[in-house]
Amino acid sequence: MGVETATYISQLSATNPLGTDPISEGDNQIRLVKDVLQKQFTTLGAAAVTTTAAELNILDGVTSTAAELNILDGVTSTTAELNILDGVTSTAAELNILDGVTATATELNYNDITTLGTVQTSKAVTATAAGLVNHVDYVVQRPEIKDYSETKSAGTPAATVDLDMEDGNVFTISPDQDTTFTFSNPSPTGKSCAFTLVWTQDGSDRTATWPTSVDWAAATAPTLTSGSGKIDIFTFFTMDAGTIWYGFVAGQDMATPS
Repeated sequence: MGVETATYISQLSATNPLGTDPISEGDNQIRLVKDVLQKQFTTLGAAAVTTTAAELNILDGVTSTAAELNILDGVTSTTAELNILDGVTSTAAELNILDGVTATATELNYNDITTLGTVQTSKAVTATAAGLVNHVDYVVQRPEIKDYSETKSAGTPAATVDLDMEDGNVFTISPDQDTTFTFSNPSPTGKSCAFTLVWTQDGSDRTATWPTSVDWAAATAPTLTSGSGKIDIFTFFTMDAGTIWYGFVAGQDMATPS
């Protein structure tokens, strides 16, 4: 038979040339195959194609238009950087939110945080699902605070009660026995740390033993008010990580609101 005609690979016959075809047509058959390959792959140029079948198959089912794929023309991201997107479940609409964003990589990396709710240097401030923001002793400068509260920690009656600054800055205790207090986890030296203690006496007039680091006025600890339900309120602060706690009587024999 004569030399077949074809423009694309799909038009070539796998059974040609026949074994009975004259050898003199072999050069024409070879030229045909070369011509088809050049017409099928018009833009490969002189570069070697190193893409694997698996990599090409990633495109199987892609419905993007040429215009949409051309958006990637000029992208300088590395394979590793592009692979960060592997597993992203954002919709086109969600990704389009980024359309027009002018942030630099450095600015976007401000959002690359280690733990939600824990402040880091040069990172965005976030909160946990419970709304907690842990500043881990970093400075919050020049805020205007309105309608704020302090965490109250209710002490469990015991012979020894530790008032831990990490639990709060207002403590209450209704003792059922004589109580020895310890204070723990104050701010580091050079920082001021303060707390309030509300003592509600019981019917047996319990006593309080304070840490030796507490400095009362005239070096004399106050006498607790006698009588069940009597309320005494004390404040303490330190500037040297608890080496010295200055103790003050905020009020004694405070009346219970009726």
